[in-house]
Amino acid sequence: MTLHIAEMLRSQREHISFHTPGHKRAGADITELSYSDCLLSPSGVLKRAEEDVAKLLGAARSFLLTDGSTCGVFSMLFALRKRGVRSVAAPIFSHPCVQNACEALGLELVPIGQKTRRGIPAQPSVSALKEAVAAADALLLTSPDYYGFLPPLAAAKELCAQAGKPLAIDGAHGSHLHFTAAHAGKFACMWVDGVHKSLPAMTQGAVVSADEEWADALLAGVKTFRTSSPSYPIMASVEYAVKFPRNERIERAAESAKAALGAVKNDDWTKLLVPFAQPAAAQAYLEERGLYPEFNDGNYLMFYLSPCTKEEEIAELVRLASGLPRAEIAEDAPAGAVPMYKKP
Repeated sequence: MTLHIAEMLRSQREHISFHTPGHKRAGADITELSYSDCLLSPSGVLKRAEEDVAKLLGAARSFLLTDGSTCGVFSMLFALRKRGVRSVAAPIFSHPCVQNACEALGLELVPIGQKTRRGIPAQPSVSALKEAVAAADALLLTSPDYYGFLPPLAAAKELCAQAGKPLAIDGAHGSHLHFTAAHAGKFACMWVDGVHKSLPAMTQGAVVSADEEWADALLAGVKTFRTSSPSYPIMASVEYAVKFPRNERIERAAESAKAALGAVKNDDWTKLLVPFAQPAAAQAYLEERGLYPEFNDGNYLMFYLSPCTKEEEIAELVRLASGLPRAEIAEDAPAGAVPMYKKP
């Protein structure tokens, strides 16, 4: 599949820059020029890139973001507010930008409680979602969460459809799932793909998408919150990442590594959670040997994989971590994550 933005950047002529940015080196880091299109009103390479991305993600419209998934969440909540939503239900361990956006937009945030099991916030139950849909004008879920668990998406979609209420999904950690039936786009009217997190895109690269009914409202949100100075290298990397082929060999290797390391059985192959007896010591041991985990929450080390992870890297993780002592995390152990809701 053609990489429209990258091809434009490769074919540009060497020139003297009398335009931004101030480093004056032209190259890939350019601004909107006569040949590079304009993201605020795309009609050329950026339009074609967004159309391809939308097709791959199953959307009516998709919008490239160089401001990360946070911009996408703000844009979705703006769209909800624009269409008359006044209250949004969201799990208490949602990303803090959900609360920030609701406060900025004057939306009431209805908390969905989450139980903690063995130090991990559990996704809301179907009964909790049913109560939430009854109590709010819209529902916003995280899928998958940072620990690699999916909410009951099919049930959430059905509950929202029955109530005539919109479902939005923060899929910041799930862009690699667009090959599967678990992708947010199969269930939501609007959703975010945080492409840089689990696909080969540059940091801050993301996409926010909508179905036909919500596309215009989402566009209004994107125009409000997206930067007017987007990075072309980031945009090119997002297009490349969404078009990057699935790597089923690495998916299988990841699942084998989970079994070998006694990792938590979760729903997402990219997130490998290991309960070490001394997480800080395990982290220091691994980092001294050049292996850096994604996070240490006091209970687990989490190793974040992607289609670009190499099989020999997974083998090295298994080799180094296999001998480190494990812990049995108590059922009622507190969560290492922090809920988004501020204490009164």
